[in-house]
Amino acid sequence: MKPCSVPSTPPWRGLAVLLLAGFVTIFDLFVVNVAIPSLQAGLAASFAQIGFIVAGYELAFGVLLITGGRLGDRFGRRRLFVLGMAGFTLASLLCGLAPGAHALIGARVLQGLAAALLFPQVYASIRVNFDGDDSRRAFGLLGMTLGLAAIAGQVFGGWLVHADLFGLGWRTIFLINVPIGLCAIAAARHIPESRSPERPALDGRGVLLVSAGLTCLLVPLIEGPAQAWPAWSLWALAAAVLLLAAFCRQQRHRQAAGRLPLVDMQLLTQRRFALGALLVLLVYSTSSSFFLSFALLVQSGLGLDPFMAGSIFAPCSLGFVAASLAAPRLVARWGQHAIVAGALAYAASMGLLIAQVWIAGAALAPVQLIPLLIVIGAGQGLIMTPLLNLVLGSVAASQAGMASGVIATLQQIGAALGVAVVGMLFGAALAADAGGAGQAGRYSAAFVAGMGYNLGAALLICVLLRRWARR
Repeated sequence: MKPCSVPSTPPWRGLAVLLLAGFVTIFDLFVVNVAIPSLQAGLAASFAQIGFIVAGYELAFGVLLITGGRLGDRFGRRRLFVLGMAGFTLASLLCGLAPGAHALIGARVLQGLAAALLFPQVYASIRVNFDGDDSRRAFGLLGMTLGLAAIAGQVFGGWLVHADLFGLGWRTIFLINVPIGLCAIAAARHIPESRSPERPALDGRGVLLVSAGLTCLLVPLIEGPAQAWPAWSLWALAAAVLLLAAFCRQQRHRQAAGRLPLVDMQLLTQRRFALGALLVLLVYSTSSSFFLSFALLVQSGLGLDPFMAGSIFAPCSLGFVAASLAAPRLVARWGQHAIVAGALAYAASMGLLIAQVWIAGAALAPVQLIPLLIVIGAGQGLIMTPLLNLVLGSVAASQAGMASGVIATLQQIGAALGVAVVGMLFGAALAADAGGAGQAGRYSAAFVAGMGYNLGAALLICVLLRRWARR
């Protein structure tokens, strides 16, 4: 069989294994949020350390996504799938056994690195092993699986923490990955091996530069406010600018020398793609940060148990899944105006939710937030799903693979950046009112402060989408 030929009989058993891998990687993006109060209590973790536990996975995941895809193309996608799943399983075990916050942060970074090796093989293996209607069906099942993973991360993850199985508490949300990972490794033989005939070269220097630059950007944003912005945090931010500038320069030189860059900088000179990339960064920066802030509000502030907190937030994910399924039909009928309408609904519902929490304060009843949570989820679904298609559709077919890698990376980096910025605002508001209102009142005020960024980003998204539609 040729390296990238489509099998005569689609490997549906292999698809089941790929879907399982996609499920656990997205599950672990969401499940930590419902376990935050338990993590804080069990590990005596600071607010900044919680930010690192959330953002460390997303940052490591995002930075190596493109490299993970290249490694699969070069050495074989099934081989990298098994390697990534083995690393993810081991890192999950280390997370579950972590004796302290710093150990958990390190294990989460390793988990994100392994996910970056694993996740690109899911998309690539589906693309090369399925064709025509089978391909559309396979990708549809993948989309449904990833949506269910987001819901399960909140509801099932909340139940795991609340049930406190074997007295393990929050550790079960990581340890459950171990048997799943072992089963996936054993069943990986059903995935046909494939690799790219071009065997693209790797760009180790580019990976080091962008990884160091993003780390220098996010670490001071998360840790700096808790330490009153010490000198090292300012130096780190300055270093981030220099490192990212060096990365851009190195990528241009690499391309000029006829070698494949990690990121084609010419993509960012295309105005529509650059605008779309900025929109993706902004949209995803409001996603994980919202989950984090909401979990802190309803659990640490209002005293809900993890299962109840996840159940209240689950309608937001259901709204997202429903809107994602409806978005292609709406865009086909109304064009890009449907995405603008989704952005306006997202911004309006976010503003109303902030107002509702601010007005109610300590007397807030979380169940009353469910209608607005559904609209927020639907707004996200109407933006995210068609936006990715529009952005990738704005580049030439020869650049589609590179553009997909850039956008996937920006999704995770945007999520990590949003956690850093919102966590900074949330933590500063908590510290400012440390001796004031009661627990519920303090967390309500902190939620309003943190979500100020999300509201501003949502309004900017509306403006940029209107500009996109006019073009």
